[in-house]
Amino acid sequence: MSRIQIQTVLTLAILALLPVSAQAADTYHLSKTVSIGGDGGWDYLSVDGAARRVYVSHGTEVDVLDADSGKIVGKIEHLQGVHGVALAPDLGRGFISDGRANAAVVFDLKTLKTLAQIETGKNPDAIVYEPVTHKVFTFNGGSGDATLIDTATNKAVGTIDLGGKPEFAVVDGKGHVFDNLEDKNMLVKIDATKQTVTEHWTLAPGDSPSSLAIDSKNNRLFAGCHNRLLAVISADTGKVITTLPIGEGVDATVFDPQTALVITTSGDGTMTVVHEDKADKYHVAETVQTQKRSRTLTLDEKTHRLFVPAAQFAAEPAPTPDKPHARPAIIPGSFSVLVFDAGKQ
Repeated sequence: MSRIQIQTVLTLAILALLPVSAQAADTYHLSKTVSIGGDGGWDYLSVDGAARRVYVSHGTEVDVLDADSGKIVGKIEHLQGVHGVALAPDLGRGFISDGRANAAVVFDLKTLKTLAQIETGKNPDAIVYEPVTHKVFTFNGGSGDATLIDTATNKAVGTIDLGGKPEFAVVDGKGHVFDNLEDKNMLVKIDATKQTVTEHWTLAPGDSPSSLAIDSKNNRLFAGCHNRLLAVISADTGKVITTLPIGEGVDATVFDPQTALVITTSGDGTMTVVHEDKADKYHVAETVQTQKRSRTLTLDEKTHRLFVPAAQFAAEPAPTPDKPHARPAIIPGSFSVLVFDAGKQ
């Protein structure tokens, strides 16, 4: 066997020993664009891995896609301003934060039929299902609090003052809920059973946290901050362990436990892929181009597929005294979901 052949065999042997995450960390690519059309903006997405469905917030409706084919399989309509969807597969129900209605909307996961509407605080944004207490938490940006919903009765059963403007939230599966306070540069930890905030943690040097993901096994939180940093935080102590550079205008972060990848999307049209090398050691594996203003995403853990909403926009409007940061209008009919897969193109 020649020297080149020996080197090739050794290289292949080394690659075979590497975990999937190390081999595939830099291979995300756009594989499909699902055209949805219609008007209106978007916010968070959710995946029901077992049922193979993707729930996409879209203005006054939720578009439901087949997670494998991308085909539109249903809609939940007649809403006022959707932010997010929390899924409770063990209950067969989903919960929508309808911001403009100041309400959470309950629906059947099989039929997509609306079952109830529950009054919340002002402008519910992030929404999560906490499986230990079987309660749903809505995080209300307009009133700076969280509404607790009893899923057995579909009734609001409490309000928690958060002490700031909440953004994204996650659960650890152990009875705790975590949420960013964007205006206070803090992260709160909530005991779901006691229905109270137990910790307020500062995120410096991160500033203005928006997105949040969790590695429940290793008790690590990942907060995307608007000063272009991803903060890695201990879910036990609140200590900021390290920070990594990300894009501008972050609004979503996911963690893939099988590949040990932390992935963020930002409004500048970039997706940052961070690899967890070993305990508390991380590096930026790659930066993937998406589309400008594509700030949110969700992950299908079964396939490692990423879903990123996108649209085409009109020209940037000239700033005025009353609207110094006016957004350009979405071109009607251009709304779509970009699908990114890992592996060779």
